[in-house]
Amino acid sequence: MLQPYLEQQQQQQRIQQDPPAEEETPNHSVSDAQARDSRADDSSPTFTNPNPNPQVRPGHTPCPSPIKLLHVSFNQDYGCFACGTDRGFRIYNCDPFREIFRRDFEGNGGVGSVEMLFRCNILAFVGGGESPHYPLNKVMIWDDHQGRCIGELSFRSEVRGVRLRRDRIVVVLEQKIFVYNFADLKLLHQIETIANPKGLCAVSQVAGSFVLVCPGLQKGQVRVEHYASKRTKFIMAHDSRIACFTLSQDGNLLTTASSKGTLIRIFNTHDGSLRQEVRRGADRAEIYSLAFSPTSQWLAVSSDKGTVHVFSLKATSNAGIDQTNISSEPNPSTAISGSSLSFIKGVLPKYFSSEWSVAQFRLPEGSQYIVAFGHQKNTVAILGLDGSFYRCKFDPATGGEMTQLEYHNFLKPEEAF
Repeated sequence: MLQPYLEQQQQQQRIQQDPPAEEETPNHSVSDAQARDSRADDSSPTFTNPNPNPQVRPGHTPCPSPIKLLHVSFNQDYGCFACGTDRGFRIYNCDPFREIFRRDFEGNGGVGSVEMLFRCNILAFVGGGESPHYPLNKVMIWDDHQGRCIGELSFRSEVRGVRLRRDRIVVVLEQKIFVYNFADLKLLHQIETIANPKGLCAVSQVAGSFVLVCPGLQKGQVRVEHYASKRTKFIMAHDSRIACFTLSQDGNLLTTASSKGTLIRIFNTHDGSLRQEVRRGADRAEIYSLAFSPTSQWLAVSSDKGTVHVFSLKATSNAGIDQTNISSEPNPSTAISGSSLSFIKGVLPKYFSSEWSVAQFRLPEGSQYIVAFGHQKNTVAILGLDGSFYRCKFDPATGGEMTQLEYHNFLKPEEAF
């Protein structure tokens, strides 16, 4: 069940409205009493919904038209996932699979983005779809313990993405990123980026070590911000446009994919060194998602080719990268080449010395899928924008095709859980 968010810092501090914004500076507001109550109230150990807002109706609202799924995303520990629909939002538990709750809004109910904060009652929304419930240029902070929005962040352009930590809110625009303190919505940092229509951004989740990764100002470049040590690192990850990236939970490792979608690279975020490179395939593909396992021993990749790949990682050690494992796409930041087939080195393409996936799972083509690692050992959870949920298991010793453990279509009408 969702647990009330415990705000232990600045419980007595009043949250003030910032001065009027200048160009590209957002406006934001929040209710003092609402913010303190929603985060400091620990009297209810499980989710409750007093539903004081007459526009919100808990439970499924019958409608003759099919529900349109606008967004799916896992929470920070992959234990839950959120869905934005053309009518509201839903929250599900992954293992065991079950719906936790849903909210359908009257009239224009489109929610184009939902970001959870682990399993607590605080969520961040952005409107979406043909009839958005909220403006596309606003981030709404929703407290489901109260059943209403308790704050908002307003911008001059559309919001492309939102990321949450227990202490920070990160908002991604087309060419700028804003970092806020969660307790009082104070703006802490602004970052300029290259055009970022996908809203690419990743943040670490370990307390006391805040690492943020976003696109740089050049094609193929990523920017790494280490806030604890106040250091910025730029990494030329690929020679083509960055399509996807993600961080390990502790922020020490970064994996990236380019618009070519053939090679996946793993970097050390502290010194920018390339630690490993793996190959998804030989033909171009659009990479939809990347995910580290909790121990960074495995890496999962999903793409428009309809196959989820799991790779074995060696990058968890402090040893330098094995130079014989680098494949064909040149890395602008690290000129490393070589072949494991030393007796004919330079004759066969480097493609033949590539590191390939250990396990695979085939999905129906035609939908977009995101992937994460399950809480049970050697399991993978897969979400599709067609409403599909898969849980699979791979054998790290033998590899090959994964075994499907369960499948659900969470868009189909079902009785309340």
